[in-house]
Amino acid sequence: MKRLLTAWRGCVLSAGLFAMALPIGARADLNVGVILSLTGPGASLGLPEQNAVQLWPQTLAGEKVNVTLLNDATDVTQASRAASKLVSENNVDVIIGSSLTPPSLAITEVAAQQGTPVISLGGGSAIVLPQDGHRKWAFKVSAPEKYAVEPILRHMKDNGVTSVGAIAITTAYGEGYVQTLQQLAPEFGIEIAGVERYNQTDQSVTAQISKLAQKKPGAIFIISAGTPGALPQIELNKRGYKGLVYQTQGVANNDYLRVGGKDIEGAYIAFSPLMVAAQLDESNPIRARALDFIKLYEDKFGEGSAGIFAASAWDAMLILEHALPEALKVAKPGTPEFRKALRDAIENSRDVTTSTAVYNFSEQDHNGVDERSQVLARIEQGKWVYVK
Repeated sequence: MKRLLTAWRGCVLSAGLFAMALPIGARADLNVGVILSLTGPGASLGLPEQNAVQLWPQTLAGEKVNVTLLNDATDVTQASRAASKLVSENNVDVIIGSSLTPPSLAITEVAAQQGTPVISLGGGSAIVLPQDGHRKWAFKVSAPEKYAVEPILRHMKDNGVTSVGAIAITTAYGEGYVQTLQQLAPEFGIEIAGVERYNQTDQSVTAQISKLAQKKPGAIFIISAGTPGALPQIELNKRGYKGLVYQTQGVANNDYLRVGGKDIEGAYIAFSPLMVAAQLDESNPIRARALDFIKLYEDKFGEGSAGIFAASAWDAMLILEHALPEALKVAKPGTPEFRKALRDAIENSRDVTTSTAVYNFSEQDHNGVDERSQVLARIEQGKWVYVK
């Protein structure tokens, strides 16, 4: 059953996959909490993720699944409250979410206090780094900043760019990319002309773009998430900027293409190979998994609807499914021993091929992806075109 149940400032999907709420006193074999940004600036990420959760199988590793899904409204405080509810009232074995980095950080802090593992869909490496304290309970699906920044800088260098300006959202996601850009740019002989910042809820970035344009950089790197990522590009187009423009996979969805329209034509983006799966070489290990997911998703939600954010929620389930058999050897779901065993099993997972990446987790690396997790593409006539 796929009906959304309204509850506690959000929505709850309760199920064997999504059966009605269980009778009092009963519990599912495996309790999975999901927290997504279904409203607010992060909704363009959270809504397709919610769709993907609806496609999860009813059992994982032979265990029936009970899913409780809550909306954090792209708000850190609500994310924290949602996590508290899931661990204290729902006794979840694992939390998946949130859609963005700031709420994911809040969720992990709460979940770790109860020894509950978290698989985040947010993009910032701050979710899992440094690997100490509450972050030992956190894992994340999205590739780290370096695997996106390196191909972008390499492309700049190959195209004669010697200076770049950056504009980033004022979140941990934005700051992580800025720091990575500052660290890696000198290795490619590229000077950072300036860095501007803006809030996801801002309606204008005229002042920030004006400052960057005055410095005449050969490229502009926009670091954002969701539809707010189109705002700087629209402003650049108004000013007739002729340099190269780059984005991160935080904007890799149809809403960004719709909002940006012709203003974002020609921009480059580093994102998951899933977004150009059919254009990949057949030897790419991610290609087949990506195409399988795209078909599954689009059969349900329509042609062209599949994207990186929906895929991240699907891949989180695949990571969980891979780890479950080992955890079940140690303890039963619903116990602290099982949650600890599940955390350990995810940390020791190797060669987990999903629709977006190949994961090899370790004690030091709770992201587990490599350079195969990102490719470069160009926006041409409202479509993503793979840049080989």
